[in-house]
Amino acid sequence: MQKLALFRLHLIVFLWGFTAILGKLIHANAQILVFYRMLFAAVFLFVFIRVYKKESIKVSRKIFFQLAAIGCAMALHWYCFFYSIKVSNVSIALSCLSLSTLFASILEPVIFKRKIDISEVVMGVVIVACILLIFKTEFHFKEGIVYGILCAVFGTVFSVFNGKMFGKTSSGNIIFYEIFSGWFVLALFYMFTGQIFQMNEINYRDLALICLLASVFTAFPMLESVKLMKYISPFTLILTVNLEPVYGIILAFFIFGESEEMSPIFYVASGVMILAIIANGLMKARKQKNFN
Repeated sequence: MQKLALFRLHLIVFLWGFTAILGKLIHANAQILVFYRMLFAAVFLFVFIRVYKKESIKVSRKIFFQLAAIGCAMALHWYCFFYSIKVSNVSIALSCLSLSTLFASILEPVIFKRKIDISEVVMGVVIVACILLIFKTEFHFKEGIVYGILCAVFGTVFSVFNGKMFGKTSSGNIIFYEIFSGWFVLALFYMFTGQIFQMNEINYRDLALICLLASVFTAFPMLESVKLMKYISPFTLILTVNLEPVYGIILAFFIFGESEEMSPIFYVASGVMILAIIANGLMKARKQKNFN
């Protein structure tokens, strides 16, 4: 079951890696993209849960507000991610996601009340050094890097607190209320700021791509990720999600060509980050094996 869970995890990480490609193919800005992504994904999930599986979506008020808070972090994570792509490129946005490992090494022990693993922190420091190197060599993408870092922060908050919600209600309810709440908060914000009228500034091509993004590359992998919490820890999830840049950067290079070409230092720094993540995973596996 553990091997099957890891295979499913890598599949959804690959799908998440492709969301960056769709984010660049969609011409709509980040605000519009995230608004419709969350709206369509919420609709797909509601139909899947209530119509197809005929399950209840009732949750307690306490759980609802907890999921709503996590949904806000999810919305911010997605907005920063797609905005980073729009102002820089896929490679920059995805490489910054590696910082999630550092943030998880600090946040997860606090939330789950376990000791901080020094090896995780050391790996996080290595990743920060690589990000700083990328920032120095790719300074013209500074805005994209800043939003990429914010994306990693909100993504870590979402992933870790999502782990706390496992078992309190069904995985479908968890994801549905998180996505719906995130969309609802966005809608309220856009209404109060007058940006809601900008949501009409989208063509049918973008709507079709966002539908694909919301279903195959959002609703399905999100459901799977919550189900996998039964077999893997949040840190393992975030650790594997760090392979998302590998899938995404390779795909982006072959699909978009020159616009995704970076300096040699970028690829060296990205490679070091990935190796650090893999090395840490191997050390953790060995420790667990020796402990058992």
